[in-house]
Amino acid sequence: MSKKKEKAFLIPGDKIERLIDSHEGCIASDRITVDGCKVGFMYREEPYQNGNPDSGWRFMAGDESDEYMENPENHSIYLVNTICNYDREIIPFLHSAPGTAYIRNENGELVLDEEWEVRED
Repeated sequence: MSKKKEKAFLIPGDKIERLIDSHEGCIASDRITVDGCKVGFMYREEPYQNGNPDSGWRFMAGDESDEYMENPENHSIYLVNTICNYDREIIPFLHSAPGTAYIRNENGELVLDEEWEVRED
């Protein structure tokens, strides 16, 4: 059995600050937490109802390929607060309703992605 490689996070766990009052989880790609990219695309789906507090938020750098995202070793579950430490610019958007997405535009600003549609699983 192969041993999972430990991720070298850009921000060590003991350096994570409490920036928001939430204990909800999210999914983020390693392009953010390991490579240090800003959030380039974020969307919120209906939170999973599996007993764990899920926010429904999914965060990516925006340049991940489908192949990259299909590999579960390239993303993990985090507290939303942890991802806020990697990119504080997401904080004003966190109260958006499920079905909402934001993308970083050519000026480097997160803006509503009006072309994004929720995928049906």
